[in-house]
Amino acid sequence: MPISRSDLPSYLDLMLPTLRAVVALGGSAQGKEITTQVLDEIDRIDWARSYAKLGGALESPRRGLYILTPLGKEILNLEATAALERLRVLDRAVKAARAQNRQTVPESEDPVEDEAGEDTAWRDVLLNRLHRLSPEGFEEFVMYLLRSFGLELTRVGGTGDQGIDGIGTAPISPVLTSRVAVQVKRHDPTSSISREVVALFQRDAAAAGAERAVLVTLGRFSEPAVASR
Repeated sequence: MPISRSDLPSYLDLMLPTLRAVVALGGSAQGKEITTQVLDEIDRIDWARSYAKLGGALESPRRGLYILTPLGKEILNLEATAALERLRVLDRAVKAARAQNRQTVPESEDPVEDEAGEDTAWRDVLLNRLHRLSPEGFEEFVMYLLRSFGLELTRVGGTGDQGIDGIGTAPISPVLTSRVAVQVKRHDPTSSISREVVALFQRDAAAAGAERAVLVTLGRFSEPAVASR
């Protein structure tokens, strides 16, 4: 029996699974990762991502990359029926706003660079803000940051783990990729990562089949650790 359009789930039906997919992928994800995570079935997933973004449940800092917002997390913490109703309210608000202004909403805006000077105080501010994140929050931020550079990652670790936190591929040319393993350590900015820690992670990465090991920390690397790269 052929499937008609009415038999398919609407984009609204797919919004909640879309938010859950971003959570499962570590709080941020590339568009195609979301599609794979949710049952790569129909193009209404794109509508779900779009309306979730327009409603404020997802953000898209650049084309194809999505981040779960506080509103998205709030919706996910609701019971399924309540979450769906909240998404229906969000959907109606988005449609009402679009009907009112009838303007195309851009998918993303390029950030405006500050060229007033070369003040580097922002670095200290950024480090302090990152250090105030929870270990899980910092790990999610790092996954998002690496994805923004084109890496496709699956989150495999958890807070407090000593092994691999993410594994996937990194582009090394328009046609080639390299398998990478990622470890995230939210150390104090004054602390130092030892050579032993780096060597252990390199062994763990190699055992997982990764060709490259990416260790991200708010601390510093000791001279022996840098030399062992």
